[in-house]
Amino acid sequence: MNAPLGPMPAGRRMVTVDERLVRAPVGAIFALARDVERWPAHLPHYRWVREVPAPAGAPAGRVVEMAAWRPFGPLRWPTWWRSLMETDEARPAVRFRHVGGITTGMDVEWTFEPRGAGTFVRIVHVWDGPRWPLVGALAATAVIGPVFIHGIASRTLAGLAAAAERDSSNPQGSP
Repeated sequence: MNAPLGPMPAGRRMVTVDERLVRAPVGAIFALARDVERWPAHLPHYRWVREVPAPAGAPAGRVVEMAAWRPFGPLRWPTWWRSLMETDEARPAVRFRHVGGITTGMDVEWTFEPRGAGTFVRIVHVWDGPRWPLVGALAATAVIGPVFIHGIASRTLAGLAAAAERDSSNPQGSP
């Protein structure tokens, strides 16, 4: 079941964009992106992804809990969040709205556009920051967005792109 997330909101303080051309058809990368429970199999920085019950008062829909490591050289910082998740087969797109964790209120959209024999994938995160008096917006725009969100999203996109490209270059699964 999809959550009714609607279009991405505009005018948020923090915006991060990660994008790349994936040498695989739209269907291949879209299938990997929407199959979030299998992300840890493709992405070594993901600790887990699992479906969880929706929080009280949240719109009906699918809620996933995700946990990833944000590496800093030899050190790793643990992160986690919960999101309402929506997939749109027609566009295609995957949408999330964070409903748990430090990034509660963040909206995320993955879009997939055919480009020649490949797919242009864009991940956009928008957010006003945590509700911390005086420093919430600064924390979001100076640290959380560029360091954590971009750091994890860029690795996620690179890892799923590599999996889609590998699968597309070897359609029969032979070595």
